[in-house]
Parts: sequence; structure tokens; C-alpha cells
Amino acid sequence: MIFSIEKHREGSRAAPALRRALAALSVTEIVSWGTLYYAFPVSLPSITGDTGWPTTATMCAFSLGLIASAVAGIPVGRLLDRYGPRWVMSAGSVLGCIALVAVATAPGLPWFTAAWALAGVAQAMALYPPAFAALTRWYGPRRLRPLTLLSLAGGLASVVFAPITALLLAHLDWRTTFLLLAAVLLVTATPLHLFCLRAPWPGAKERRPGTAFADVRPVILSREFALLAAALALAALSLYATTLNLVPFLVERGFSTGIAAGALALCGTGQILGRLGYPALTRRTTTQHRMIVLLSAGAVAIGFLAIVPGPAPLLCAAAMAAGAVRGMFTLLQATAVSDRWGVRSYATLNAFATAPAGTALAVAPAAGALLAAGLSSYPGAFLVLAALVAAGAALAAMSPAGMSPAGMSPTGDGGP
Repeated sequence: MIFSIEKHREGSRAAPALRRALAALSVTEIVSWGTLYYAFPVSLPSITGDTGWPTTATMCAFSLGLIASAVAGIPVGRLLDRYGPRWVMSAGSVLGCIALVAVATAPGLPWFTAAWALAGVAQAMALYPPAFAALTRWYGPRRLRPLTLLSLAGGLASVVFAPITALLLAHLDWRTTFLLLAAVLLVTATPLHLFCLRAPWPGAKERRPGTAFADVRPVILSREFALLAAALALAALSLYATTLNLVPFLVERGFSTGIAAGALALCGTGQILGRLGYPALTRRTTTQHRMIVLLSAGAVAIGFLAIVPGPAPLLCAAAMAAGAVRGMFTLLQATAVSDRWGVRSYATLNAFATAPAGTALAVAPAAGALLAAGLSSYPGAFLVLAALVAAGAALAAMSPAGMSPAGMSPTGDGGP
């Protein structure tokens, strides 16, 4: 009884700190995604036009950064579980600033490529995975609402920074633009991470260095974990390749670029609606069934796009449905591990589970185009992508709710 009263008091004292952390992360995710991710595709024509570097090679430099982010996520996850998000995400913001300065001052393509690899490490320390890990550990069983709010805020990054980057490029060269974006990242995200992510980190005092990985090793080596990671990777590859290749797909179908761009905008709208609807889905499904339903819906939406030739409103509706699945998938990735194995050691487990998906995201832009070229049609490529999502749903059906490693609560509250 006394323990429960003390725990309630501690929770009451922590509530303002958690609200500050959520507000700060909502801002820093917009800035971090905007500067370290969305600024690049907007700047790509200016970069290649000024330097003469091949577009493919320049895009590969960015993709290398995404692969570096997926690989770096594993040691970053272990640091998060041990020390919490404050210093990790603060360092990520500083490192991101240094990387963007290196991008801006690159004298040649090798330097430019190395700079984006460094930016990938910063992404692993500052984008969704560490922010989701922080909220998951802090909020425990109440994590879904803050995770949803954070994902909605992060979804505004392209809305905010795509036009800002375009405006800067209209008046400045791309190098000066990236220098200014580096300054924005440094003066906004770094102090917010440093001064607002100060809530006590659950379990930090209880752990000795090196024990976190030992605790989760049985889970990482389990069949259920491998199936989950494979399902997430297949779904990530297919959903992102579909949305990133939606415009050329619709143009090949005979629709105008304007209609194709409108369909892509509706896909983005669907992502927001999907994230808003995800909490309702969690109330009506189990952990395993939720993943099966969501990936199956993605397979149906992509397959519908591939098979049905029109009219335009029908394809736009299908694109919006695919966007809704992709929006929900962001939250599915954030919660799949904690729903199965609890929140303690979440960052380490989630880093291992989503590393293949992160690599898939890096190759997704090229994967759809290469499939279309190999099959001589985008509808054929979309059929393959639909089959891959369906395969992910089948793997999810073979991956039950999971087992709890030592010290982890199967209900997701993180234990003591």
C-alpha cells in the first residue's frame, strides 16, 4: 500500500517532465527530419546542376546514409537503454550539424558520400527510433497516445521543411542552404534535447554495463523475433517503394502529372488519417492480429493499384488507402517490440528488429524503379510489391506474441 502511494507520487512529480519531453520531441523531430532527410530530395536538382555529379551517384550517397542509420541503430539502442535519450539525442543533433556542414563543404563526390554516411549515424541518434524509445520507456502502458502525437508531429516535417528548403534554394546556392539548415538543427534541437529530456530514466540505476544485451539475447535469437524482423522488412520495402514510385506508375497508366501528384498528396493525407486511426485498431485487435490485418490491407491496396486501370478517382482512393497503411505502419514499427516483449530493453530490441527494415527503406526508392524496368511495367512491379507485403503478413501469422526476457513484463509496463 505504501509502495503504491509512493509510486503514484513519483508519477505525479514526473508528469510535468514527461509533458515537456513530449513537447520538445515533437519540435525536434520536425527539425531533425526536415534537415537530415527531407532537405535532400528538394535540393537534389540544385546539387547535381551545380556540381555535375550524376544523379544516381548523388542519390546513392544519400541511400548510404540511410543504411548507415540502420546499422548504427543497434549500438545507439544499447546506449539508449543504458543512459537514456538526453545525451544520446543531444549528441545526435550536434553530429547532425557537423554532417550537414560536411555535406555543404564537400569538394567532391567521395567527401559528399562520407558526409551522408556521417549524417546517417546522426539520424540513428535523433530521428524516430530514439524518440520512440524514450516515450515508450517513460510512458510504459500509456505509451500509445504520446507515440501517436509524436508521429503526427513528425509527419509535418516535409510540410514545413520542403517549402523552406525550396525558398532558400530560390535565393541561395545549395551549399549555403545546407549551412543554414545545419545552424537551425544546432540551435533548436540540441538545446531542446539537452534541457527538456531530463525525466528520470526507468531502470538506469539497476543496470550494470553489459547486462542489457545479456537480458535480451534469448529474444533476439528466437524464431519469433526473426519472423517479426523479416515481416517488418518486407512491409517497409513494399510500402515505401509503392508510395515513392506512385507518380511514375500513374503516368505510365496514362494519367497526367498533375493527377499523379494529387494522388501522392492524398497518399500523404492517408498517412495522417492512418496514424489517427491506429489507436482504434489497437483496441479491436490483438498484437499479432493487428500486424496481420495491417499488412494484408497493404497488400490489397497495392494489388488494387496494380490490377485496376482506372478511373482516376478510384486509383486516388486506393493510393489514399495505401498511405493510411503506411501511416499506421510507422506506429506498428514503434510498438511491435514493446507489445510483444515489454518496454525494458526496448531500444536495444527495437534496433535489432527494425535494422532490416531500415536497410529496406534505403533501397526502396530504387527497388520499385528496378522492378518496373525488369518487368517492363509499373503495374507488374506493384504486383510483386503486393506479394511481398502479403508474404510479410504470412510471416507475422507465424510470429506469436513473444516471450518475456528476464526482468521484462509481458504486459508491456517494463516491470520494476
